[in-house]
Amino acid sequence: MTRHIELLPEPLPPEPLVLLNRWMAEAWQHRHQPNPNAMVLATSDPAGHPSARVVLCKEVVPLPGYLVFYTNYLSRKGRQLAENPRAAAVIHWDSLHRQVRIEGPVLQAPAADSDAYFASRPWPSRVGAWASAQSEPVASREALLTAVGATAERFGAPLPGLPGAESGIDIVIPRPPHWGGYHLWAQTVELWVEGEARVHDRARWSRDLTELPSGFFEAGPWTSTRLQP
Repeated sequence: MTRHIELLPEPLPPEPLVLLNRWMAEAWQHRHQPNPNAMVLATSDPAGHPSARVVLCKEVVPLPGYLVFYTNYLSRKGRQLAENPRAAAVIHWDSLHRQVRIEGPVLQAPAADSDAYFASRPWPSRVGAWASAQSEPVASREALLTAVGATAERFGAPLPGLPGAESGIDIVIPRPPHWGGYHLWAQTVELWVEGEARVHDRARWSRDLTELPSGFFEAGPWTSTRLQP
């Protein structure tokens, strides 16, 4: 079997998220894993206690440079981001021998963006977003399903999961106020490709970010350097 051999470009590209966007497109094209856009997202509380989980990167915006993901604002990660709005993310494509690490500040996405994405989700997922108090205790699985059923009834929807319930219908379900998107702004980016004999190819980009009243950041130029593996 021919081994995949790759090196990072020389010289290093001036915009690392442009290269990441190409990697993401190639991961979707090959589809060696069910969710090529899965990424580990790490947050921490004010005391510095970290927690990590897998979320889906829904978009890479190379310029001005951020990743988009969606979740419940009242979940553990949402509460931590409210207290300490910084995160680190890792995307690893084992079959493509590539890895990405991103660190930076996190801001909530504009409400209009969250509304548009929520409306694009299948209606059972929209029911679930209303029914689940994510990260909170629940008495039993039955209690959770009861909440889902009550929410479906509230919006005039069939019970999600029933045979044929999802076919050929759509239901208007607005976005709950506790659910929406985040932008993880890239302040540092590391790109890694696997090398022979574990002599991997690795590089880091960093830049300054200044928060603006508009809710975006003014980004300084990237500086880059290769790193030893």
